Parts: sequence; C-alpha cells; structure tokens
Amino acid sequence: MSDVNPQQWLQQLAATGVSLSLNELLWYQRYTKLLDLRPQQHIQSKLAGSYLARSKGRGMEFDEVRHYQPGDDVRTIDWRVTARTGKAHTKLFREEKERPVFILTDLSDSMHFGSSLLYKSVQAAHLAALIAWHSKAAGDKLGGLVFSERHHLELKPRSRSTGVLHYLHALQAVFAEQQGRYGLQLPQALGQVRRLVRPGSLLFVLSDFQQLDSEALRHLSAIRQHNEVVCASLFDPLEMALPVGTSGSALVTDGEQSAWLDLGSHSTRQRYQTQQQQFSTQLQHSLKQLGCRCLPISAAEPLVTQLLRSWHD
Repeated sequence: MSDVNPQQWLQQLAATGVSLSLNELLWYQRYTKLLDLRPQQHIQSKLAGSYLARSKGRGMEFDEVRHYQPGDDVRTIDWRVTARTGKAHTKLFREEKERPVFILTDLSDSMHFGSSLLYKSVQAAHLAALIAWHSKAAGDKLGGLVFSERHHLELKPRSRSTGVLHYLHALQAVFAEQQGRYGLQLPQALGQVRRLVRPGSLLFVLSDFQQLDSEALRHLSAIRQHNEVVCASLFDPLEMALPVGTSGSALVTDGEQSAWLDLGSHSTRQRYQTQQQQFSTQLQHSLKQLGCRCLPISAAEPLVTQLLRSWHD
C-alpha cells in the first residue's frame, strides 16, 4: 500500500477527493486491523467500563499463566505448560466488558479544503468509516455526532452493521447539506457529545480544531475525566507552509475578513509558517495536557499509508 501512487489510490477507490460516496466508505471494512482500540489509559471512575477489568477471574480475555493454587478451577489448568514444566499451571483471564465507541466528525467549512489529494472533510469521513468498521469487528456499539455549520446528526449507540451504516449515511447527509439551518460549531458539538457519552467510553474527535476555544477545551476536559479521548487533527500541507518558488498574490479569508497574500515574499512565507507551527504546537500541547491522545492526519496522503506508519508509534 505504501508503494501506491496517491492519485492511483484515489482512482482505485473510485473517489474524487472532494465528494463523498458510500462505496469509498464501505471500502475501509477490509482494513480494520490497522487500528488498535484497546484502552490505552486507565479511566478514573467507579462507573467507567473498559474492555478488560482489573480483577482477574474466569472471563473472555486471556491474561497470564501462573502456578496452580488450591481453589483454582481445574478447568483452567494449562496442560501444555504443566507438561513442559512438570508443575501444575493455571490460566488467568480478565473479564471482558463492553465499551461503546463514539465518533465526533467535523465537516465544517474549514474542513472543505485540500491542496493535493483529498479535502480534510473527506479524509475525516474515511477515518470515521475505518473506526466504525473496527468497532463492528470488535463487537462494540457505535454512536456519535456528525456536524457542520448547516446541519448535524446525533446518533445513539447501535451495534453491528446497523450502527456502522447509520453513521456512514449521517456522514453523507451532513457532507451534502448546503443550505441547512441546524448546524453546530465545535464547542457546541462537544457539549452535545458530552451529554451523549457514557462513562468508560472511547471518543474519537475528528477535526482540524480551527474552532477550538476555552469552551471546547472545557467540554473535552469534562469528557476526558471518565472516558478515553483520541483527537485526530486533520491538516493539509499547504496550511503548514506556503510553497517555495511561487509568485503572485492570493486572496485569503477566514470567513469574515479578506486579505491579499504575497506568495513571492520570503518574509511572508516565514511569518505564515511560524504562525501555523505555533498553532499546531499549541493544539498538541492543549490536547495532551487534558490527557487526550493525539493523531495528526494529513489530507495529502492515503489514510491507510499513514496509519501503517504512525498509529503504533
């Protein structure tokens, strides 16, 4: 996969990079093993569930082998280790518990940008699809929220293919909405997800975090107290640095104000790059300070290639 040309990969996926089809989201069900959604952090809450309980007993997940002790269930004796060592050994298991998975996908206007391969919003939808399919494969219930400035859809946790397809259709519906009046900003979306998640859940936040403010951080902090949170920060290389060797001017806007940018100016490129690096550094610092796991995702490279390289770093 890493040797595939990005544009060839786009053709293989039958995707445009600027629109969103159900087929390209269904494609990711074959790559569920790229993700490891087992708990990475212990949740400090009496109400918090997790895949594996701390207490050891007879359950679904093998933990370790130790010497047989009086009172152990003879059905758990590990006969291979016993035969090899000459001493009775028994298997220990950790109880397996349900942990719902929630995905918050940001499809707002700033996410509809991409300079070479995909819109950030399309890449976010691809990642959401992969997480959804992995959740199904692991037997977890899936829920969450998909939002833009025009539309949002909240999804209660559902199991099996029902939960996945419900979420994929929500991605399509919100992505396609052009004139709706029921949209959200990131802080509002996090507030809504905060009411939706149950203690002990796993929450993925997929966004470029351009709307991150003190209110959004407050909601994230509250969610993180009783849940594991992974923040996938979507970016495009052009947002990090202006291309060298270009000339002319470009009209840029933040949605409210507009200005002309001199692309041929070295000082302009330096100021732009410094400003963007500061934003990225501050974002990573703020999220990690809350205890969130951070996963940078580029819109200029196939998702599978990036996850093969970075998920287990």
